[in-house]
Amino acid sequence: MGPKQDQFFLTPYGAGDEEHLVLSAGTDNSAHSYLNSPIVDDDSISVHQSQPRQPAQQLSVRRAVEREERARREAANNFGQYDTTLEEMENEDDYGYDRTSFATMSKPYGKRAYTGETAQQDIMDKLDDTRLDRDHVSRPSRGPSMYQRMQFMDEVESENDTPLRKASLLLRRQLSKRRSNVPDGALRHSLLGSASDSAENYRDSNIPMQDMDRLIGGNDGPNNEFNAFTGGNNDDDARFSEEMVVNPVFGTANGINFRTVHIGNRESNAQYKFKHNRVSTAKYNFVTFIPKFFFEQFSKYANVFFLFTGCIQQISGVSPTSRYTTIVPLAVVLAATAAKELAEDLKRHRSDADMNKSSARVLIGNSFVDKAWRDIEVGDIVRVENKGAIPADIVLLSSSEPEGMCYVETSNLDGETNLKVKQALPDTAKLITPADLADLRGHLKTELPNDSLYTFEGTMISEGGRIGYKEMPLDPTLVLLRGAILRNTDWIYAVVVFTGHETKLMRNAMATPIKRTNVEKTTNQQIIFLFIILIILAVMSALGSQIMTSRNRGQMAYLYLPAGEGAKTFIKNILTFIVLYNNLIPISLIVTMEVVKFQQAQLINSDMDMFDESSNTPALARTSSLVEELGQVEYIFSDKTGTLTCNIMEFRQCSIGGVMYSDIVEAGKRARVIDGEVVGQYDFSQLKEHIRNSERSALLFEFFQLLATCHTVIPEQKQSVDGEIEYQASSPDEAALVKGASVIDFVFNMRKPRSIAVNIMGVEKEYEVLNINEFNSTRKRMSALLRCPDGSIKMYCKGADTVILERLGEGKSPFVNETLKHLEEYATEGLRTLCIAMRDVSEDEYRKWSAMHNKASMTMTNRQQELDRVAEMIERDMVLLGATAIEDKLQDGVPQTIYTLAQAGIKIWVLTGDRQETAINIGYSCKLIQEDFSLIICNETTHWETKEFLQKKLDAIREGHGSNIDFESLALIIDGRSLDFALEKDAELLFLELATLCKAVICCRVSPLQKALVVKLVKRRTKAILLAIGDGANDVSMIQAAHVGVGISGQEGLQAARSADFAIAQFRYLRKLLLVHGAWSYHRLSKMILFSFYKNITLYITQFWFALFNVFSGQTVYESWSITFYTVFFTMMPPFAIGVFDQFLNARSLDRYPEMYKMGQSGVFFNVRAFWGSAINAFYHSVILFFLGTMILFDDTEGDGMVGGQWVYGVIIYTSVLTTVLLKAALITNMWTKWTVVAIPGSLLLWFGFLPIYAVIAPKFRTSTEYEGIILHIYANPRFWLTVILLSVLCMVRDYGYKYLKRMYFTKAYHIVQEIQKFNIPDYRPRMERFKKAVHKVRLLQRLRRTRGYAFSQNEGGQEKIIRAYDTTMQKPSGY
Repeated sequence: MGPKQDQFFLTPYGAGDEEHLVLSAGTDNSAHSYLNSPIVDDDSISVHQSQPRQPAQQLSVRRAVEREERARREAANNFGQYDTTLEEMENEDDYGYDRTSFATMSKPYGKRAYTGETAQQDIMDKLDDTRLDRDHVSRPSRGPSMYQRMQFMDEVESENDTPLRKASLLLRRQLSKRRSNVPDGALRHSLLGSASDSAENYRDSNIPMQDMDRLIGGNDGPNNEFNAFTGGNNDDDARFSEEMVVNPVFGTANGINFRTVHIGNRESNAQYKFKHNRVSTAKYNFVTFIPKFFFEQFSKYANVFFLFTGCIQQISGVSPTSRYTTIVPLAVVLAATAAKELAEDLKRHRSDADMNKSSARVLIGNSFVDKAWRDIEVGDIVRVENKGAIPADIVLLSSSEPEGMCYVETSNLDGETNLKVKQALPDTAKLITPADLADLRGHLKTELPNDSLYTFEGTMISEGGRIGYKEMPLDPTLVLLRGAILRNTDWIYAVVVFTGHETKLMRNAMATPIKRTNVEKTTNQQIIFLFIILIILAVMSALGSQIMTSRNRGQMAYLYLPAGEGAKTFIKNILTFIVLYNNLIPISLIVTMEVVKFQQAQLINSDMDMFDESSNTPALARTSSLVEELGQVEYIFSDKTGTLTCNIMEFRQCSIGGVMYSDIVEAGKRARVIDGEVVGQYDFSQLKEHIRNSERSALLFEFFQLLATCHTVIPEQKQSVDGEIEYQASSPDEAALVKGASVIDFVFNMRKPRSIAVNIMGVEKEYEVLNINEFNSTRKRMSALLRCPDGSIKMYCKGADTVILERLGEGKSPFVNETLKHLEEYATEGLRTLCIAMRDVSEDEYRKWSAMHNKASMTMTNRQQELDRVAEMIERDMVLLGATAIEDKLQDGVPQTIYTLAQAGIKIWVLTGDRQETAINIGYSCKLIQEDFSLIICNETTHWETKEFLQKKLDAIREGHGSNIDFESLALIIDGRSLDFALEKDAELLFLELATLCKAVICCRVSPLQKALVVKLVKRRTKAILLAIGDGANDVSMIQAAHVGVGISGQEGLQAARSADFAIAQFRYLRKLLLVHGAWSYHRLSKMILFSFYKNITLYITQFWFALFNVFSGQTVYESWSITFYTVFFTMMPPFAIGVFDQFLNARSLDRYPEMYKMGQSGVFFNVRAFWGSAINAFYHSVILFFLGTMILFDDTEGDGMVGGQWVYGVIIYTSVLTTVLLKAALITNMWTKWTVVAIPGSLLLWFGFLPIYAVIAPKFRTSTEYEGIILHIYANPRFWLTVILLSVLCMVRDYGYKYLKRMYFTKAYHIVQEIQKFNIPDYRPRMERFKKAVHKVRLLQRLRRTRGYAFSQNEGGQEKIIRAYDTTMQKPSGY
């Protein structure tokens, strides 16, 4: 027997933010410690020798591994890895890089220590994570960053000299794909399996493991390096080769699904029948309209009931009324609803058409031609120019920037404000003319369409041409997604890989759902109960008829009563009485609701208070079906970027040497000298004078020299404007600082790979860029080492106050306290703050530090951590220059809107893709988070840690119940990684319970899919009405998942507005949309529905009472067309008047008293109790109207000896019912308008005018003969007028008394506001507001001593590599 072969398998090792690859095959891993570098954002692997493990042990293994990983990370925080280097430095020089001095920096400057003096304080300390001595680093839920992949490619090129290293790096590439699309169980099973069954496990779990031989570039023979390392081409390899299946369009290789795209060759791609690039967000199309419309309409039980009734009426000998009295009105109702649906969906089709016909440039032959987006096909080469939208998912080929780089704004996709940098392959970056592109030969093998925004796998295979024959890997750094915007780049060339509904953006979107309101659902339920009552009445009447017939058969010889058909007759009688009583459920209700909703939507559309003059955009109700939901919202899920903020950064203020400067200074804040100290602010014009001639000029000069040089911004001369510079920056904060420096005449105007140039007050100066220590979430700062024009070396640094202040040299910054006060004042105004510091570095010190930096930059073991530690050594003993204040401009009225909505009982959750510090800062600025709130910050890295954290916080809250602690002042902050774990089945209830207990929730760095999942979780687990609002394509899935979706017609395009139910131009308009229009719509519709049921029950129950007197014969007391006209004409206008024009409070009162909105949330105006209260009242009125009316008319003999008969009796009762119903409408109306007068008194006059005309005309045309000759027996009969007046007054006395009692002795809040509104009574709230502002000021200062408003948006890593590639002195190619 030969030596035992090493076997390899994959096991999870660590689930934290620093995952590792450990390769174990009987060799010493210490020589390959570079494999421990962070590469994957989800899970990591270890390669060990095969050890059997039972499936039942997997859970305990996972927990043990996580505990081991946590211990490893804690140990890694020590500064032990530089012992040797530090010892060498101590032997070489005396600069004193003392390791212990850095270890003491772990406690952030100015944070409070944990205390537990009282029980309440102890509980609040458990809840408020800002009180703890802890750095919170938010983590997104996404795959490896672009620069991690760039770093990986560099490592492959430089470290592939041994088979062991090559195999290790290839394993890392295999794990670069996120596991988000892989079931957890399948993932664990495949990672814990043995080598012998690895192929089956990977095929079962769909893990994208790639063919290593193909990736290395070798063949399948035994000479392949990887095969040589693993023992050659064994049987398993042969079996894999045999199972590889490839077809012309889609292929499968060892579990990998891919498709082939020919570059620039439409003829070759035509055979694959790829999706077109047209998109549709409409609800219907020509084929689906009929089935979807009828499904939606007949999901309403009322329509089903009327269809059933209409069918019964077609049976001969069953219906006591005309066969068309139900089916015709139902057809009219459905036709009107269909017309409304078509009109609304037509708007969506028009919006889609506008987008689909947008212009793009496509390569045809050797030139680019304009084509509509809808005509773009997979494989086309397109040209996108600056500020242009990406028309499809494309792979970058080349650009106008060095090395094929370009900037894209993805806030429309993920909500992040900083620009992303994409870079083309080196081989394609040189293709910069149409002729070059036309000569490109080859095809792409790409993954199948999927919804993962952050992953992409593929290969470009060149088949000659300018590139030659080669195979090049594709990854997410090359892909630009539909929905992104090209920024700061003149042009790009790219090849289309996914189009239309196969793009990742559209795969994240859902089909337009059918939404039904809570009021409709409640109405549907009550219709079922009414139908049950109707069946009971019909059965009782049929049973009564059967009994009376059997008892009196001998006296009914004149009737044809066949024997032996009792059961058949009984069934027919039931159907007869169903038709007779069918209008207990009003047939006009559905069409009335639709028309009322449509009119309410028109009121929203025409509201000038929600018209945005700057963009000429009105509010738009894209669907009228959900207007009443606006009045019952309990949760708002909002995007941040573009929704709450304008995504515009502006340099507003700064503090330099303890003196404040501002762009605009109010008269009361102007600077003045008191007792030798400067109090107040100088403006920027005075600042320029101080730089030229002041005792502080040197400090001021240093401050703005730092702003103009310490950054990664790239300047670009605008061709259209002479001398104007446009700054390209991935960080909007840095761009704002550089622009601010240019205002003070420190104009940054040129960048080369090794130097930059700044025009300082007319003098051109050049600085050598020695090193850049980049920003990341842990460091919270960035620094630059520059060689200034005078030859000196300076280290400039900017960052959070907590990290800058603790690195200041002792006694070197005398104005720290003044700067801290200014920071607190800036943060009070909601500004984003940074501290600015510097130090001089000697040549000898820089030489030694640079050697360490070079060594750290080349290490393969935790490279980023080593670079951070080296940067720590130079970023010390600094001198504080001052602080900056940048305004992340909120949209107008956002703080007031959020504060008012919170008063209305609405909880607001912000779901954003932006960074945690930025999100928290905006939360304070917009008053989502109040100054006295305790922040619960969840930034965990594993499932178990997240679950434990949530449970711990819930236990603390439960422990505090019954105490005096205000749990209304809690806010939950959770990042994307933790949210992934919190949304798992065993943790989602903990997350939901904790989140709903908090006043505000901020989910940061979340993906579009996570936004939708959060909304769906709350929607599924609570009964609350949810509203989602956003402005980008990344918000579409969230908007569609909520009960009500609102889109902002903002800078990020119209994708959200097109997919939403309502569209507004500014977030502040949401205040009136909900508090006024929402409250009105809910109240009006509730009252209209209750009145509609009331009026029909009142009339049709009298039919049942009449059956008691006609031996249940099925005879109707009213003429059949009068019954139909009762609903269609005579009582139609009052519901419209109530539903469209009634106001229980005016707009000013609703906005002034937002607490009134809570009545809609609790369903005060429409609920089961209100419904049955109205129904019982209708029963009561029918009893009075019928029985008392029958007593009065029992002897209906007239003066001439003639009797009135049934139809005179029926008309009198009918008129009494109609008068009572109209008086009821008048009683419940709160505001009378001219339309109310037309509707209520006008309906009664319409009846009195209609009756004589109909009684004359109908008999002549033989339409109806019942009313022939009865007019004189009605209008000339005093008993008619007396009965009508008496019965209606008697009915209303009880209702009026009940209203008086409820208003005077059981007063509700809105009754009081109605009195205030009526008599214009002033309230005490202005004084209370001043008191609250004073309290908030105190609380704000308490909070700001801990945070001071720090926020900085920047990509982590890779910036130095980008700026080293730029030379702005060179002319950019035009692309033609």
